[in-house]
Amino acid sequence: MTSADIQQPELPELKACTISRDVQDFDLLIEDMEAILGEAWGDLGFAEARAFFEQPEASSLEFVALAIDAQDEEKLVVLSDIIKTAEAKGINVILIAEDVTPAALHQLLRDGADEFVPYPLPEGELQAAIKRLNSPKNAPEPVVNLAAVTDPAPVTAGAGTKDGSVFAVHGLSGGTGATTLAVNLAWELATIDKKAPPKVCLIDLDLQFGSVATYLDLPRLEPIFELLSDTESMDADMFTHALVGYEDQLSVFTAPADMIPLDLVGSEDINRILALAKAHFDYVVIDMPKTLVQWTETVLRHAHVYFAPVELDMRSAQNTLRMKRALQAEDLPLEKLRYVLNRAPKFADLNGKARVKRMAESLDITIDVLLPEGGKPVTQGADHGLPLASSAGKNPLRKEIAKLASELHAVGQSDAKAA
Repeated sequence: MTSADIQQPELPELKACTISRDVQDFDLLIEDMEAILGEAWGDLGFAEARAFFEQPEASSLEFVALAIDAQDEEKLVVLSDIIKTAEAKGINVILIAEDVTPAALHQLLRDGADEFVPYPLPEGELQAAIKRLNSPKNAPEPVVNLAAVTDPAPVTAGAGTKDGSVFAVHGLSGGTGATTLAVNLAWELATIDKKAPPKVCLIDLDLQFGSVATYLDLPRLEPIFELLSDTESMDADMFTHALVGYEDQLSVFTAPADMIPLDLVGSEDINRILALAKAHFDYVVIDMPKTLVQWTETVLRHAHVYFAPVELDMRSAQNTLRMKRALQAEDLPLEKLRYVLNRAPKFADLNGKARVKRMAESLDITIDVLLPEGGKPVTQGADHGLPLASSAGKNPLRKEIAKLASELHAVGQSDAKAA
């Protein structure tokens, strides 16, 4: 018997390739590719990808999975060239990214990547992305109702007859998770009752650096600036048309598209906005700027609860003292402040708990809410424009915010029945 008599098993036709610096850094991607394609896939490095696209073997490729992490951002030009070459050859590109900045993701998607999947890969997400790629491309484009894209979630008709509860969130130092708390608290309140969902409005009053729109992947509409510039002529219709609807369940008043001075609006302007919001919504959640401004007092007086997120560090402690002194000096309702500790110690961290107790005693405050460290999923969810309930439903931070929303809703229901 000669070697010619021995029949070699035929290798399956190549259907896909991964392209990465080192595919071993993406073990979950390897597992998913093997589960979906068996042996009908290969792996390429960045340097060899473009040359391979010119080979006859590349003609059978249905897609490539371009896997990158933070180290690869310096090769953005190379990655863009790979995507453009693949697209020119009619090969779909699925972008797999871990810890990559939104700017880099935007650039690569704009260069022609067809799908984006975050890494670590959510269960079934790669399969879903492949399925979307395989859907008929000659299907008629859906008719997009532009009005529906920017219309707010439904509100009470006419002038409004509600008297909604107001919850403000004011971070006492940078990085205390104030916007994360505001966005996710608003979403949890909006979805807390499936049968009779409350009407919830989320207002971003951080007029210069507000990022609520980014956290929910929403457009910043021109009417926002126009409304802020002339609240005297504002009526209910103008206010509701300045809102953007998120998932038909949450209405959002975003920060303006451009930075504006914080003193562009005064106490009367904010008072008019909040009065309309309270009249149309059951709950109004406000993301405040860190700076104390003329109209901070207006929001504080409207608020039923004024959340003040802090961290277990000296800067938060010092800023808490400054905040207390400022409010006491103006004889403002200090009792409305409810202190929230972000990145609180874990249950078994007795030393951390002792530090929390000492901090509260030294500042003469009560820390009512302890929010655990949520880790990377919190940042990833914000970068993808999703609340935690959608991007990481089992995250411990999400669970605590949902618990807080339940407490606030229970109080709101009791007050409504008493009235």
